[in-house]
Amino acid sequence: QNALQMTATHSNYIDPNNLKFEEIKILGLSKEIASVSVSQNGAVQTYPLDITYDPVRKVAVIAGLQLELGKSYTVNWTLKVNVNERFDCHPGPDSTKEKCEQLGCTWEEAGNSGAPYCYYSSNSPYSIESLNYSSSGIVATLGLDSSKVRANEASTAPISTLRLEVKYHLNNMLQFKISDYQNPRYEVPVPLNLPSSPTSSSQDRLYEVALQIKPFGIQIRRKSTGTVIWDSGLPTFTFSDMFIQISTRLASQYIYGFGEAEHPTFRHNMSWHTWGMFTRDQPPGYKLNSYGYHPFYMALEEDGNAHGVLLLNSNAMDVTFQPTPALTYRTTGGILDFYMVLGPTPELVVQEYTELIGRPVMPAYWSLGFQLCRYGYANDSEIARVVEDMKAAQIPYDVQYSDIDYMERQIDFTLSPHFAGLPALINKIKEEGMRFIIILDPAISGNETNYPAFTRGVTDDVFIKRPDSNEILFSKLWDTLSLLICLVFLLFLQLYAAHAAFPDFFRNSTVEWWKREILEVYNNPDAAKSLKFDGLWIDMNEPASFLNGAVDGCRNDLLNNPPYMPQLGSKELGLSFKSPCMEAQQHLADGTPVRHYDVHNLYGWSQTKPTLEALQSVTKERGIVITRSTYPGSGRWSGHWLGDNTAAWDQLGKSVVGMLDFSLFGISYTGADICGFFQEAEYEMCLRWMQLGAFYPFSRNHNGKGTK
Repeated sequence: QNALQMTATHSNYIDPNNLKFEEIKILGLSKEIASVSVSQNGAVQTYPLDITYDPVRKVAVIAGLQLELGKSYTVNWTLKVNVNERFDCHPGPDSTKEKCEQLGCTWEEAGNSGAPYCYYSSNSPYSIESLNYSSSGIVATLGLDSSKVRANEASTAPISTLRLEVKYHLNNMLQFKISDYQNPRYEVPVPLNLPSSPTSSSQDRLYEVALQIKPFGIQIRRKSTGTVIWDSGLPTFTFSDMFIQISTRLASQYIYGFGEAEHPTFRHNMSWHTWGMFTRDQPPGYKLNSYGYHPFYMALEEDGNAHGVLLLNSNAMDVTFQPTPALTYRTTGGILDFYMVLGPTPELVVQEYTELIGRPVMPAYWSLGFQLCRYGYANDSEIARVVEDMKAAQIPYDVQYSDIDYMERQIDFTLSPHFAGLPALINKIKEEGMRFIIILDPAISGNETNYPAFTRGVTDDVFIKRPDSNEILFSKLWDTLSLLICLVFLLFLQLYAAHAAFPDFFRNSTVEWWKREILEVYNNPDAAKSLKFDGLWIDMNEPASFLNGAVDGCRNDLLNNPPYMPQLGSKELGLSFKSPCMEAQQHLADGTPVRHYDVHNLYGWSQTKPTLEALQSVTKERGIVITRSTYPGSGRWSGHWLGDNTAAWDQLGKSVVGMLDFSLFGISYTGADICGFFQEAEYEMCLRWMQLGAFYPFSRNHNGKGTK
């Protein structure tokens, strides 16, 4: 603890030569000494000290002391902390010196560097109490030194019953997991492709694992080069009910991944940048958490080797990069469950990662062609004219879409009278060799006088409800509204928009209900209403809500406004901003109840697999599903488009970054809305974007209502 206590046990001897200790040499000191204080029985002593430090030998010398024999002294020293070595002790808003020191941390302003003013200056209170090694891994029990615990609120008080499990699954892949062995906690219910028992061998593993006992830390080293690629022996580690934090030093500044957000560059800027992750109906924007949730990164080491790291967690989260280089994870629940793949090439990292989470779906051959869509087709005649105009202009394209316009008042599984000719049009263009894709949103209108899909859903108990009750959680989504000026739109929404219920796709009953409803769209009892689609486009599945929370409000402020709010867009409005209430209850396939707080970011993932299964069941073909919200593993069943972008030049380059990100995430069938969704496209920009878009795996021109 950077202190030397000198206690005189016998002090009845007076030295005639007045001998004094004048110098103290400290060996193995990692940093230069910033200041020294000396006290005798609580009284501060003043000496003209001379402090030197050898950074190569890591030796510090404190000279100029006058410590008399027969007296007791305490010598304390503080270490100089390079601003890049600071780890933020108060990542929340409104940090002050007073708040910082209440946490037991150090406050020191750092100018405009971006470094935190409040930083850790003492070790984590966790250490390893027991340790068991085996040929397949390590199991350790962590202890908590209550005397070193920093100030915390009740829901962020450190848990003292933690266990570390390290498993050497494969020679190129390992897992390290930290959980509470005494009180079971929520764990992500997404299955991974893991061997039933570890199949690695000590001589062939690409990695070595070492544990730091006190303070607790994990170090992973690439065996062939000795490069340390993970080192969490840092002061930040804490594990509580609603705030979990861990940091690691990184092997280099070359870090890629994490999403979904609009990244200006493929390689991350390590100069104190924080990115939040929480699925939301948020168009692409700088540092705005968007539709998907991907806590995975790939790192290039200085020698060109590569590795990848997945944190299997689904709670609201953020990650902070700093130029140390280092990375800090902060999540609001669950456990820490890390998976590391060792490459050693970037190509092998992606192969090993998709082996773990599932290989990307094989898209239908026709889905590699150019595709055309817009929001705002007035009727089926307008779509028919578009098809003929494209043929007349000799622009080759393979797929035509219809957005929610084809539905009656934007209600799933219905057909608007304005699109009564759509079934015949679809049949016609398919006879000419083209394909057709329709959109489906997950939210189901709940206040219709005669809407069989909702009635059957209630009967089959498919909807998300309030906790421990039979009360469906209603929000609001599309109805007869159009996009109006913001204030008018919000008033209209409050008064007239439809009550919407969210299907719980974890339930087996929901999966079967969803498949039956899709089957009825394809094979309607009235043949004139059968839509013979070839692919399905699932939107708004973050899930999105046009009300914050629910029609009659949320009822658990702690879950909707947790003690630590990650760095999310509009975070001051809570997690229920544009989302359902976090206390809403869902049920896994085995009946286990789970809070929406824990599984919100899995909603799109849970909808995607049953949608592909329904599509393939009714069409008897491979088809394709395009989803907006994704999670690791979503690529097994779908492609993805980068959301509601803007018709602007900078979006061309950013679309390339987005597609590279999603290739890392195992979703290779990806593209952006060519020429932009929002705002009108400039001719030259749209021309260039069409040229670029020809190389998108998912190549679709799509734009918003009223634009051209």
